[in-house]
Amino acid sequence: MKLSSTAFRHHDSIPAAYTCEGADVSPPLAWSEVPAAARSLVLIVGDPDAPDPRAPKRVWVHWVLYDLPPNVSGLGEGVNELPAGTREGINDWSRAGYGGPCPPIGRHRYFFKLYALDTVLGDLGGPTKAKLEAAMRGHVLAQAELMGTYEKRALNRD
Repeated sequence: MKLSSTAFRHHDSIPAAYTCEGADVSPPLAWSEVPAAARSLVLIVGDPDAPDPRAPKRVWVHWVLYDLPPNVSGLGEGVNELPAGTREGINDWSRAGYGGPCPPIGRHRYFFKLYALDTVLGDLGGPTKAKLEAAMRGHVLAQAELMGTYEKRALNRD
């Protein structure tokens, strides 16, 4: 599978519009080459550099989507209406939905990971990333990854 965005390329900086310093909307995403046997897709966005890239302590989860239909080929910018059947999990702000990059210090990496599953997971009750990954175990047919970076702008101290 392949995962991309028209907003940024793999390993490039994520534009501020998709962060806490901008509109904090999800970037446009597109994917292709989903296996024919896929019954659903999962999208998880996380920052493994939290809180400080020089001493990371955890992966901060920004977005959790599952049961995306395999015939859907992407999500538009700031998606307001998810494809029919798509379910949302809970991010590390303890809510559903997208939360953009907002690193407290340094340049962080943000991984957009897409998984093709051989099953539909059904209602998991607003799962965390950990609960969703446990439900996915043994069902992943393929995966794709897009990584962007972000560092907050320096404060003007004039």
